[in-house]
Amino acid sequence: MGLTERQRAGVAAVEELGKELSEFHRLIWSYAEPAWREYRSAQAYVDLLKAEGFEVEVGSGDMPTAFHARWGDGGPAIGMYSEYDASPGYSQDTVPYRQPRPGLHPWAPGFTDAHSALGVGALAGALATKRAIERTGGRGVVHLFGEPAEKVCGSKPVHAAKGYYDELDAVISYHPLFENTAVWDIHNCLYWSAVFTFQCFEAQRDDAPPWIDGDPLEGSGMGAHNSVRSPGALDALGLMITATKYAKENMFPRTGLWSLNEAILGAANATADNLPPRITQIQFSWRSPLIGVQEQILEVLRRNARHVAGLANCEVSMRWVTRTRPGLKNHVMAQATYENLLELGPRRFAPEAYEFARELERTLGHEPSDDPFRPMLHQVTDPRDHDAATRATLPPWQDCTGADDCTEYTWHAPTVRFYTAKPLLRVVGEDLNHWANNAMNGLAPAIDPVWGYAGEVIAATALRLIDDSGLLGAATEEFRRNREAAPEALRDPLLPRDFAPPVELPWPEYVTTARGFEWQLPTTTDFGEKL
Repeated sequence: MGLTERQRAGVAAVEELGKELSEFHRLIWSYAEPAWREYRSAQAYVDLLKAEGFEVEVGSGDMPTAFHARWGDGGPAIGMYSEYDASPGYSQDTVPYRQPRPGLHPWAPGFTDAHSALGVGALAGALATKRAIERTGGRGVVHLFGEPAEKVCGSKPVHAAKGYYDELDAVISYHPLFENTAVWDIHNCLYWSAVFTFQCFEAQRDDAPPWIDGDPLEGSGMGAHNSVRSPGALDALGLMITATKYAKENMFPRTGLWSLNEAILGAANATADNLPPRITQIQFSWRSPLIGVQEQILEVLRRNARHVAGLANCEVSMRWVTRTRPGLKNHVMAQATYENLLELGPRRFAPEAYEFARELERTLGHEPSDDPFRPMLHQVTDPRDHDAATRATLPPWQDCTGADDCTEYTWHAPTVRFYTAKPLLRVVGEDLNHWANNAMNGLAPAIDPVWGYAGEVIAATALRLIDDSGLLGAATEEFRRNREAAPEALRDPLLPRDFAPPVELPWPEYVTTARGFEWQLPTTTDFGEKL
């Protein structure tokens, strides 16, 4: 179709922002802050957006590291969002060999699937859309949401439940990934997560039931340290892990792709003497294609928690972290975005990116190649072809896969989900978590073209939606039709409007102590004798 004058103005704005946003991306990359703890990253976004003339609500949805930025007065309201959370355990410096960022523990956070670039790509699109409207006239409203904690699908269900998406006319969702394409039919599944807290009865209240009725050693002179003790919260946690792994086979038949995983949250028990730990916390997260499967898994987890708490003389509580819905497709939005991907790409990468990749190949024991990158980097994939490839990995009845809380947007306005390809090594393949691929996420010649391409596509798509009432009307009609055909249980957010985000739970974070600035694991490799 070609681009309109206003779309070309948006693309030009991304180009003129290139140097500034390259430095901004490197800043966010260097912070590498994990879920719910993206303090410096969120503040950097807020400061930049305010300087650009956006109205910014800081701490939106009662989440300290979230924000809602808005610019414009009248016309279609287009939503976009930035993420900026990193993954604990994946610290990697921008060097062609395996090395964490200087001064930090090897298991400190890093960017695996490049949320640093995701956020800056959306930021570029938002700023460029605004500047194009200012320069060419017309009306339109740009919303940019700061969405923390994507790694636990944390913020978007909260924003959705509290009404933040209700005024949007369309949404553009972006992620760096394997290829340049848009999502057609197969979006992400439901993802639910909850924290179970076990606390010793003896530590909770004076009227709690004792572990034993009386002390058989009373008067024996054996001393208090030899008294019978309650098993304690650590026993409850261990039993919960074991019981759930035993029950996993029978939670739901393996007729579809579903998963359940767990993580232990930190607790202040390490310096206790021989007293049983008073409190432990474990997070369970599960994803599946059907709400009935999610509810069945939830019931098994609740049942296990009650029983193991009884065995360990504890009481147990459950705190929701998140509950997402599956994605709702929109072919009109996907097609329009695909046309802009074709018009504007794919990207070319500077020689420095290839030279760095060849050094990685040498480090990995391979001969350097003319083109170290996967071929998907150099082409634009039709959304229907991408969909067919995904469909081939699923049972015939399953129509969603994976997990991402971007699906929440799809229930509030016509939404497109699209990708631009990161330069991934052929010798590593699609492993986003591999340190060699992670090393390129902080390298400007390798990552700037990825988010820059995305920024141009976002601006071109947003401006077309603002200007083309026929396109926006068709997308809106498809949205209404698909939403009405969906199960009624999914049409409203699964969290209540007064939901309290779990921001105060003991999530991993950086700390400043008398020893200096460090990850919560001290920067040491001395773990004692290897057994």
